[in-house]
This record gives sequence, C-alpha cells and structure tokens, in this order.
Amino acid sequence: MDVLTGLLDGPRARNAFLLRSLLEPPWSLRLQDESPLTIAAILRGDAWLDLLDGSPPVRLGVGDVAVVRGPDPYVLADAAGRPPQIVVHPGQRCTTLDGVDLHDAMTLGVRTWGNDPDGSTSLLCGTYEVDGAVSDRLLAALPRHLVVGAGRADQRLVDLLAEEVLRDGPGQQVMLDRLLDLLLVSTLRQWFAECAEDAPGWFRAAADPIVGPAIRLLHDEPARQWTVASLAAEVGASRAAFARRFAELMGEPPMTYLTNWRLALAADLLLEPGATLGSVARRVGYASPYALSSAFSRVRGVSPKEHRTEQLAAVGGP
Repeated sequence: MDVLTGLLDGPRARNAFLLRSLLEPPWSLRLQDESPLTIAAILRGDAWLDLLDGSPPVRLGVGDVAVVRGPDPYVLADAAGRPPQIVVHPGQRCTTLDGVDLHDAMTLGVRTWGNDPDGSTSLLCGTYEVDGAVSDRLLAALPRHLVVGAGRADQRLVDLLAEEVLRDGPGQQVMLDRLLDLLLVSTLRQWFAECAEDAPGWFRAAADPIVGPAIRLLHDEPARQWTVASLAAEVGASRAAFARRFAELMGEPPMTYLTNWRLALAADLLLEPGATLGSVARRVGYASPYALSSAFSRVRGVSPKEHRTEQLAAVGGP
C-alpha cells in the first residue's frame, strides 16, 4: 500500500450531511459548523469562497469541486466580499445573523434548501461532521482548501450524487455516505496528481527508491515487529542512510511514523462491530491490550474506550 493509498483509505462517512442548495443572488453564507471536512460541487451558476484568512476569495464555476478543511469558518457567496446573511452553526443549524432559525423558511424539499426553488445557483455540499470519519493524517496532509476544476473532477460521481441526494428510500444514507467517500477520494487523487511538482516530501516519498518501498511494507504489515535496522535491510540500505532519508522526506523518524500509522488503523478498527481491544492490538502490532491502550492514550489524548464511545455516539451507534 503506497502513501497516498494509505491516506485515501481513511475517509468513512457516517451519517454525513448532504444538501443541495438553490440560491438566487444576493446570497452569502458564513459556515462555522466546525466540521473537519466539506466538499462542494457547483452544479449551476458560480460562487466565491472566502477563507477569512486574508487570502483573496476564490471563484468556483460550474463543474468545479472544492474541498475545505475545517474547523475554521469560511464564507460562500454569490459575489466576492459580500457580507454574510446566513450563518451555518454546528449540527447544520441555519440562522440569520441575529439568531432567527431558518430551517422551515428555507427548506425546499428532500435534502434541498435555499432562498429560491428556481435559483440561478445550485450547489451540492457534503460534510463530514464527525472527526473520526476522516483521519487526522489525511487532514494534516491537506491545505486549508483545494479546487479541482471542471473537466478534471469526476463529473459522473457528481451527477450521481446530485441525483441520489434527492431520493429518500430505504438505505439511502448508506448510499450517500459511500458516494461522498468516492467523490472525495476521486477529487483528492486528482489534486495530488496535479500538484506533484509542489507536493510535500511525504508525497514524493512514494517514488523514492528507498523510502517508498519501506512505507509500503509498514502499511502492508503493520503488525510485524519492525525496527529501523530491519526496514533498512528490506530496502537494501544502511541503517543510517535509511533513517536519514526517511526523516528528510517524511518529516519524522520511521518508528514515529509506524506508531502513528498503527494508532490511526486502531482508531478505525475500534469502530468495527464486534471489535475488541485485544483483537485490534494484535492486528496493529501491539503485544497486549494494555500496550495499545497506553500508546493510544498517550498519542491521541483519549483512551480507546473513550474514542469508541465518542465516535459511535456522534453517529448514533450502539
């Protein structure tokens, strides 16, 4: 498994929030929902994305797909610099600037919302509201926002998601979650391919003759009792040269990377039905449940039990 595959294997939408917005100018939305990641596709018209960080607003046109990394607020509007008229709060609660609820006033049908059913702008948005749905490693690898332009984004997936978002049959949320995952993975894969020249070291590492194979080994066999020396031997390098090259490209020592990778896998595995701390520990290379619990708590700040309880509660699980 290469580095990019390892990153993109992370998104697992669970009861993601999906919405088609129909809007007629003037309109401006301040999104302060604190969600870790949102993907937006322009179906009709255009929009301006303002990250509120001093950078110039970005115009989005038909066919563009944008990904915005939270939790900081941002603005989507019909014109650059237009002051917000509507605020989107955590839980996707929408109000006026002075707090008047807009749910009933702006609902236009199944997962459809806006100020005009015939609005000249149509947006399709999918929001990962739960932190665990997108791995910390993937979030850390992304800029605050990215855009894949029309003709390069996967329009087939956009069209299919836009069609399915209006349906409300049995199992529909599962269908929407998986389609959202596919659109996100497709968009990020395209973006990473386009930015290869300016990509960070960890992305270039995939093609490195020493570090690339080592990472694939770590990803494929996380339970193996690796050492820097054994990894170096596997890829045909000296221990010192391997350790130096790995840290140079990845920004951290090999064993730190392995620890973080194991714990990221453990965080996902703990959410699987029937998973026990012991079974997860064995799958990710820890000798005992206690060893995994200790490492998990130290690095992630919560115990495995607390992580599982919080994440399942957030999506209404058992």
